[in-house]
Amino acid sequence: MKLIRLFLNAILLTVFCLQAAGAQEMQMHRHDASEKLGQVNFAVSCNAAAQKQFNRATALLHSFWYDEAEKSFTDISKVDPKCGMAYWGVAMSLYHPVWAPATAAELERGWTAVEKAKTVGVKTNREKEYIAAIETFYKDSSKIDHRTRALAYEKAMEQVYLHYPKDHEAAIFYALALLGTATNSDKTYTKQKKAAEILNKILPQEPNHPGVAHYLIHSFDYPQLARLALPAARSYAKIAPSSPHALHMPSHIFTRLGLWQESIESNLASAAAAKKHVAMSHPGAASFDQLHALDYLVYAYLQGAEDQKARQILDQVAALNKVDAPVLAASYAFAAIPARYTLERRRWSDAAKLELHPVDFPWEQFRYSEALIYFARALGAARSGDPAAARKDVDKLSAIQKALIQSKLGYWADQVEIQRRSAAAWLAHAEGNDTEALTLMRSAAELEASTEKHPVTPGPIIPARELLGDMLLELKQPEQALREFEASLGDSPNRFNGLYGAARAAELSGYKKKASDYYAKMVTLTAHADSDRPELQKIREFVAQK
Repeated sequence: MKLIRLFLNAILLTVFCLQAAGAQEMQMHRHDASEKLGQVNFAVSCNAAAQKQFNRATALLHSFWYDEAEKSFTDISKVDPKCGMAYWGVAMSLYHPVWAPATAAELERGWTAVEKAKTVGVKTNREKEYIAAIETFYKDSSKIDHRTRALAYEKAMEQVYLHYPKDHEAAIFYALALLGTATNSDKTYTKQKKAAEILNKILPQEPNHPGVAHYLIHSFDYPQLARLALPAARSYAKIAPSSPHALHMPSHIFTRLGLWQESIESNLASAAAAKKHVAMSHPGAASFDQLHALDYLVYAYLQGAEDQKARQILDQVAALNKVDAPVLAASYAFAAIPARYTLERRRWSDAAKLELHPVDFPWEQFRYSEALIYFARALGAARSGDPAAARKDVDKLSAIQKALIQSKLGYWADQVEIQRRSAAAWLAHAEGNDTEALTLMRSAAELEASTEKHPVTPGPIIPARELLGDMLLELKQPEQALREFEASLGDSPNRFNGLYGAARAAELSGYKKKASDYYAKMVTLTAHADSDRPELQKIREFVAQK
């Protein structure tokens, strides 16, 4: 009887453990039944339950929902402990090709995942090549710089792509690797066009794949190419509406083309989705995805002079003190939103008083974001009659630029240098040194023209060439100003201040027809305006004279 009782207890214990494991598995994979992340079919040699979850995790990865992807791949390793590709997924979730370089902590976790993937093993040579590819990015990260490792990963993924021509995932990840190593100074867009060519071949076969639409947007996120991405922009949010990033990403193209109402709708949806998600994952914190969308949203509102709506966003951000992840997108939005709100509305004295917020944010890790506040303050002080204050902030920009060079962050050093030269130009103008002012302002515009914007921002706080046009107007050189405003509008269409500057410059140059055309565009642009900007009164007066 004692043996029978022990046997029955063992059975009951086994049943209990199986039930608990089943409950744990259900809990791990429980998500909204209405969730839509697009269609991914990434075949791997894991068990059936793991395969289903693997497709979902990869869909998350393709929409840059990196934290959720990492969690999902980690869960897969529990569902199938022999699934080495689950650890590949964890490592991939910690590599963000078109964002900022990985942190030391991310590199350590990524390398641990790679080692685990190799230890657990996989059943096919194809999977071994995937793991070997991501290993090239993490290997010797303490000795080899980010770009060299990113290029090594790109080359490794090219081999996977060539070895398995029917593997769409290999092609899509290779396209992303190309985008991750494309330089902002390459005006031929060689890698971007190659990525787009690969993706466009897959698109007819996988029209609902989130990565294809997403990476096509990144491939064409440039003024000269943006129209090519409109179909992808208008489909991506429908493919993966559960992803905050998928809801936001179309606004990159809408911004490039000056389609402000579409950008507004895109970012309202993205911010709301991100806020809903962070309320569950990090109660009491803001989402960096939410902040990223809000920066693009404020930018769009300001172009249509919807200043009260922009102010509501500014107040919302000012009330935030905690973020789910202190990353580039969060730091940039925290600094850019108040800078945009003051400078776009030409409230120079308000700009001169800006302070960093939140005060306990790790700004020392994001000096290029911090610089936005000093730029706004320097420009605001110079244009509101306080050159002494302006000089202090120009000096701060100079110090940040040098520090970024020392940290081998060349792209961001150039962006801060553009800001420094622009602010120094207006400082020189305030001090009566107009020859120096124009030289500095032209050099800032030329440097900005030689590079492209980073995906973290909808655009410069104020385009340097637009500032040059402003300065030429103040120096009573309207024809030269008109050329600069029109050049700026070529890269940044439908900007309020760019159009208004062009209209004023044309009017002062005696080009009545051209001035009328620009003012007419502004009437359409400001159809939803809720602002008291003096420029709006000027527009109304000009139209009334016709």
